[in-house]
Amino acid sequence: MSSLALSRSRFALSPLAETLASMMALDAPYGDPWPAAWYARHHGAFRAALDADPFAGGMVRLLGSTKWLPGHVTPPPAGGMRTALESELPYVAGMSDDQVRAELEKSVAYSWKTHDLDSWLTGRAWAARTADLFRSTWTAHVAPDWPRRRALLERDITYRAGLLAAYGWPRALRQMSRRSAWAGTDAIRFSDHGSPDRVVGEDGMLFVPVAAVSRGTWLCERAPATYALVYPARGSAAASPHPVPGGALGRLIGAGRAAILHELERPGTSSELAAHLQLSLGTVGGHLAVLREAGLVAGTRVGRRVVYRRTEAGDLLAGRTGES
Repeated sequence: MSSLALSRSRFALSPLAETLASMMALDAPYGDPWPAAWYARHHGAFRAALDADPFAGGMVRLLGSTKWLPGHVTPPPAGGMRTALESELPYVAGMSDDQVRAELEKSVAYSWKTHDLDSWLTGRAWAARTADLFRSTWTAHVAPDWPRRRALLERDITYRAGLLAAYGWPRALRQMSRRSAWAGTDAIRFSDHGSPDRVVGEDGMLFVPVAAVSRGTWLCERAPATYALVYPARGSAAASPHPVPGGALGRLIGAGRAAILHELERPGTSSELAAHLQLSLGTVGGHLAVLREAGLVAGTRVGRRVVYRRTEAGDLLAGRTGES
């Protein structure tokens, strides 16, 4: 990656990637990635839809059990932070049947399970049917949670943008993936699996957080040289709103201010805090003003936003020290 490409690399959002990650989570037995309440609300209906459509069921089983995701469902988002699902689906639907089958055969080759493509890859228009699967999954299982997820994703980007400004890309990318690492000054290793080197174009690379997985990353690619790394955001947007801390801290400064101080273990804006805690923006602003006056939080302007963080005194009062 050239210095120009590095300087132009940026963060973006992808509802398509969020939907793909949600499919993987919903098809798996309940485990670490999801809170029980969200899983219980959505798993049954999702499984019923897959059971009623062999094509959808086969596609989701393959997506959740391969180290090579098919290219037609992993395009880099083209709309930056404002990317909408409907702007991504035409790419999914645009491949020919021959192209789709070639992609799926490669995914089968990299799967740790046995798949019989001919048992469900029937009829025609496979790309359009895949786009319909993503659209229906988004509508039923992702869109209702999108405002909260988006707030979490923006908060993750805020956190990493702060690290980027202060320390550069190596620190900003730290802990994005168990396998990704900065290699020297101009290269990123995305995986420990052997694969050809890729040269990022002068427009730079995209980094796309998703809230639907607790671990796991994938690389998106679009010719000739556009790439995006999808990585798990810190925290879980699908969880219930953060419980208000009780005990002595809540009694000392009030439950609302205690919740905000606890939540600022990760820096965030007032709108991000309001969305995650399900409080009004005015309520959050009032609590932040009191916490700032008490020297427990500080705000830093980043562009048009003010990002709040705990001070050393706030860390001590909240019972946490060091970098999260």
